[in-house]
Amino acid sequence: MKIIGIGLNKTGTKTLGYYLKQWGFHHKTYDLNAFNLYRDGRIGELLEIMQRYDSFEDWPWALMFRETDAHFPAARFVLTVRRSPEVWYRSLCKMAVRMGPFHQFEQYIYGYSMPQGHRNEHLHYYQAHNKAVKEHFRTRPSKLLTICWETDDHPRKLADFLGLHVAETAPQHINRSQAVYSGDNLYLAHANRILFQTWWRAKRRARGIIKGICRPLLRNN
Repeated sequence: MKIIGIGLNKTGTKTLGYYLKQWGFHHKTYDLNAFNLYRDGRIGELLEIMQRYDSFEDWPWALMFRETDAHFPAARFVLTVRRSPEVWYRSLCKMAVRMGPFHQFEQYIYGYSMPQGHRNEHLHYYQAHNKAVKEHFRTRPSKLLTICWETDDHPRKLADFLGLHVAETAPQHINRSQAVYSGDNLYLAHANRILFQTWWRAKRRARGIIKGICRPLLRNN
């Protein structure tokens, strides 16, 4: 049985991956080389890669639910969602401020390296993807679990769907968004991105300097 997370990024995919790894699955998360294979239409090679793993989430696996469903008849699928499309979009905006612009995954998938200023296009993509997934599995509801970590959905719901008997697990929230600008203005997003990334690099450099000073002192003691 393969378990494929087919929710878009910023829907709790890392939380899904956390549970699957905790429960012993040989897991594969996003992979740039695999994504390039998907972009080039080399689906057969991707399916060969998938033979070596038990579970998946993020890119490009979320985009391959039709091909994966056809190739692995026993596979089960988990659609992670946010409590509203707007919440998902704001989370995507915060990620772009922390880490963007994205010239690989997001540029190809959504059409833009930064989501700010393109709210309607992103919301349409999110809703269309989720609708396509649900329509694909409409006559086979036992194959698909839709889960939202922000509501009352609990890891027990995921375990039951997979037929697992696992120890009671406290809910986790992996990869929680930091408190940064989440607005829709592209210029403010870039300004905040530069400030945040400059601060982050300075903090990392300061930590490196402190460690470099402390190591000799600790060795001498």
